[in-house]
Amino acid sequence: MKRTSEFAFEVALGETLLAGGYELVEPETFDREAAIFPAVALEFIRTTQAQAWAKLETLHGAKTGERVLYDLCKWMDAHGSLATLRHGFKCYGRTLRVAFFKAAHGLNAELEARYAANRLGLTRQLHFSLKNEKSLDVTLSVNGIPVVTLELKNALTGQTLEHAVRQYRHDRDPRERIFDFKKRTLVHFAVDTDAVQMTTRLAGTATHFLPFNKGCDGGAGNPPDPQGRNYRTAYLWEEVLQRDSLLDLLARFLHLQVDERITDEGKKVKKETMIFPRYHQL
Repeated sequence: MKRTSEFAFEVALGETLLAGGYELVEPETFDREAAIFPAVALEFIRTTQAQAWAKLETLHGAKTGERVLYDLCKWMDAHGSLATLRHGFKCYGRTLRVAFFKAAHGLNAELEARYAANRLGLTRQLHFSLKNEKSLDVTLSVNGIPVVTLELKNALTGQTLEHAVRQYRHDRDPRERIFDFKKRTLVHFAVDTDAVQMTTRLAGTATHFLPFNKGCDGGAGNPPDPQGRNYRTAYLWEEVLQRDSLLDLLARFLHLQVDERITDEGKKVKKETMIFPRYHQL
């Protein structure tokens, strides 16, 4: 019963996103060491930037893909996945893009075509570690780069949001490449049928979650689903994580906040925080 109810929840979320322009990306195609879907990333770069690819191919031949992936991962490790999605990365002096965002106006056919070429992926039960076979309920990726994870719990199984939060705090090692702060995934949602919480940084038992609810009658939580289904949290996948919405969030709304302070010993300490807008700020 437990797995069946959670599976139904996963399916409901998945069907909505797949109908809205996401594609199913199989978990077996994930490179656990690099924490990326290499085939999707390379196909996106090759098809949207054919000229740059051809020039790299004259230099590297059959090893072009390997070289591009190496430089992409190295760039994300140094600059973060958000900056890489927004501005691209350097490979042998050339800037390659790993995403194209919506132009301010829709008058440029080439920009529209590039935006349409973005491949948003949905992967269920992603085994992410080289050390064990633990899996994430749902992982969302943009052109092969994982950006969102979700742990889903269905109250019908006696499991709630708190179980998902506990799973992130106790069962998800923040040192895993996929969870390494700002280098791959950018936000993690703990979701049940009634409420949502989110965090942008996994830190073991110190992980801090924030509510991501619409509010109900002037209070906390969420109103009943207007369509009469059992999911008060359907807005998360029907609105927030919808294809255009997620791309817009990545392009304009996520923000890496950097605070610096001087300690009593005179040392400069830098603190980075990834800001993901709350529901009401969207």
